[in-house]
Amino acid sequence: MLSNTATPKYYGEWRAKVLSGEIPVCETISMEMNRIDALIANPGIYYDPAPVEGFIRYCENELVLSDGGPVSMLLSFKVWSEQLFGWYYFVEKKVWQPSSDGVKGHYETIREKRRLITKQFIIIPRRNAKTMYCSFIHNYLLVVDPTAKDQIVTAPTMRQSEETLSPIRVAIARSKGPLYKFMTSGNINNTAGSPKDRVKLASTKKGIQNFLTGSICEVRPMSIDKLQGLRCAVATVDEWLSGVIKEDVIGTIEQSASKNKDYIIVCVSSEGTVRNGPGDTIKMELNKILKGEYLNPHVSIFYYKQDDVKEIGNPDLWIKSNPNIGITVSYDTIQQDVEKAEQVPSSRNDILAKVFNIACEGFTYFFTYEQTIPGPVQDYTGMQCSVGADLSQGNDFCAFSLLFPLSTGDFGLKARSFISSYTYDHLAPAMRIKYDDFIKEGTLIVLEGTILDIDEVFDDLVNWINANDYVPEALGYDPYNAKEFVDRWAVEFGDRNIEKVIQGAKTESVPLGEIQKLVKNKQWHFHEQMVSWCMGNAMVLKDTNNNMKLYKQKYEYKIDTVSAAMNAYVAFKIHKQEF
Repeated sequence: MLSNTATPKYYGEWRAKVLSGEIPVCETISMEMNRIDALIANPGIYYDPAPVEGFIRYCENELVLSDGGPVSMLLSFKVWSEQLFGWYYFVEKKVWQPSSDGVKGHYETIREKRRLITKQFIIIPRRNAKTMYCSFIHNYLLVVDPTAKDQIVTAPTMRQSEETLSPIRVAIARSKGPLYKFMTSGNINNTAGSPKDRVKLASTKKGIQNFLTGSICEVRPMSIDKLQGLRCAVATVDEWLSGVIKEDVIGTIEQSASKNKDYIIVCVSSEGTVRNGPGDTIKMELNKILKGEYLNPHVSIFYYKQDDVKEIGNPDLWIKSNPNIGITVSYDTIQQDVEKAEQVPSSRNDILAKVFNIACEGFTYFFTYEQTIPGPVQDYTGMQCSVGADLSQGNDFCAFSLLFPLSTGDFGLKARSFISSYTYDHLAPAMRIKYDDFIKEGTLIVLEGTILDIDEVFDDLVNWINANDYVPEALGYDPYNAKEFVDRWAVEFGDRNIEKVIQGAKTESVPLGEIQKLVKNKQWHFHEQMVSWCMGNAMVLKDTNNNMKLYKQKYEYKIDTVSAAMNAYVAFKIHKQEF
């Protein structure tokens, strides 16, 4: 029965274990529990156990796992589905009631029952069966719902989306329960014979089709152009946070799905190592909802993670990020990942994100995580330096690196970059927060205008150099879009010791290899977050001869400071006698 005071059955079991200390939870899960407790206390929100129990019975009696084994619903699945299917509220709606003669009539106000949760976000590490949960949702609503509704599955790649439909195809092939035996009986090729001899549920080229209701579950590319304008009632989005996505497809899906009265959007993902994209912008909104800064009772959020990196050393706390540990993922498997993170630093970020849901700052393909950590503040006032310039992004990002050779053979590094106010104003929210940190630090300067004025850039850079009494002895530059700057440099500092550094493996391999050794031997000193961020974004492409070329995964992930530092290093080596 509907109740506006009852505690949900499975949530109550889980909460009792949490309060007794049997199951430790992270801060974000604790905040979601507070939101659920608020729903229980709200007299206008009702709990209905019937749909929840129906979903669980259907999955355990009719469905199978990907390998064909029996389904025993996990407690985490029960809590998630209970939150999705269990909460309802009533709205008043005016309905036209025609008179007996069919000519006249009047409006009557009725109370209509609505499902409360329309969107559910589950951020959980890999190997916790989140894709299987999405498959159960699609399967249940495709077969049980008597109305004709379209369903879509989307992920960063089409093949990844197929992983959600794969368990449904296995269930069709096994036909475990009586309902499935009825739905799969018959021949799909029987289009002209008796309807009773035709199959009712089948996997086709279009997707999974229910021929009784006309419903279909199909795969769609993760692109706004391919997702807008749909009328889907059920949608699942896989790996929206960990994949390299360029667009907020969840918002697009919601705009289309809201055409239906009780739509469902389930978004599952593990944490990612790709920062400052649409996924992080969505996560900022979710954090506001969890903290109560933004009230949205129609969204359910289960964000599992470790609260601190130090907790990785305590296996008893791994359940914070992996609620299904011991069932879908073993302790031994996670222990192997922990040992790998300790022995192979370059894989540390990926393991922290995918196994423990700890957000990390970009892949560290070229520099390890430890090498990107800034050191103590250094003062290079009055010292000689080699200047590196990268002006290739003239309408967006102009980067300069000052390399200070030290008497010990080490090098100090300082950075200064420029963007236009137009570029800054059009940044995504998550990226703007990152840029604001650089502006406060003094390593990023915003100049007014749509396109950067090289004269303004030059004047600001020279004023900064003169204010700190730096002595530039050489200039290394990428020739693309640099002629105007170099001409002014030659007038101001003379046309000597200016070196053109052409991008490419032939030019970059040697200096990149030497810089990597300097960084590894802790002879590369920097204290600015800008340098750390660019080093974290830097990757290299290698050919068959192991020649290296600087590379970034995406346009937004700037490596310009590293590129400028390499140019400065090349100029220093050529004119070492000047220092």
